[in-house]
Amino acid sequence: MAQRRSLAVPCRAPLLAISFLACVATGLELSVNNHAADFTLSTDLVPGISLSCLVHNSSQAEELVWYRGDGQVGLKDGNKVNVSNICISPLNESDNGVTFTCRLARDKSVKVSVILDVQFPPLVSGEETLQVEEGKDVTLTCNSKANPQAQSSWYKDSQRLTLQQSHHELYQTSEVFRLSISEAQKSDNGTYTCVVQSPLGNGTRDFHLVVEDKKPVFPKEAVIAAVVVVTLTIFFGIVARIEKIFKVW
Repeated sequence: MAQRRSLAVPCRAPLLAISFLACVATGLELSVNNHAADFTLSTDLVPGISLSCLVHNSSQAEELVWYRGDGQVGLKDGNKVNVSNICISPLNESDNGVTFTCRLARDKSVKVSVILDVQFPPLVSGEETLQVEEGKDVTLTCNSKANPQAQSSWYKDSQRLTLQQSHHELYQTSEVFRLSISEAQKSDNGTYTCVVQSPLGNGTRDFHLVVEDKKPVFPKEAVIAAVVVVTLTIFFGIVARIEKIFKVW
């Protein structure tokens, strides 16, 4: 697979952006990693990346502020004036899609935003062992996170699962892959494997399905009817003998 070119900058060697930008109302411009406008930064799961924000055309000291999403990033005093660097480390899957914005402190309309596109192979999870009573429905849920988006397939006992109409049903979103089995039978016992494939690699998760014997249904109605019959029999028996009982007393 061809190597992807990444715009990520190593934390140890931050890149100071140098570019000619169009003037704005304040007469000042910003750039982040050589970009004068909002951009997307694609990167793998490297140990860390650096973002460097630079003020252009300034005739005085200008303070810079950084935001991660809507929250302001804390900066040291020596990292605020005219040039400001932030290091995102360690870089992980939760950083994918996060926006970092550098703004001019005295005019926050002057800004450049960076959207992180963190690419990583599938991370798969889900409940490993499931038990279901024979004749009941059961659903195997395979949770997966991946960038780029992955595709899934199901195997049973190391063989690709043959889907049966009205017995198996598949459901898939970008992060959830479900296999539903209607009215599970003993033949459904086994190990099901969720295989998630993406250009960066594959992820798997095994699900052990145990179909238990059908439990006998407790005959509530029959028991209640028997109790009523016995109670009425005793009651009428007492009534029939009430005269003899009074004579004894």
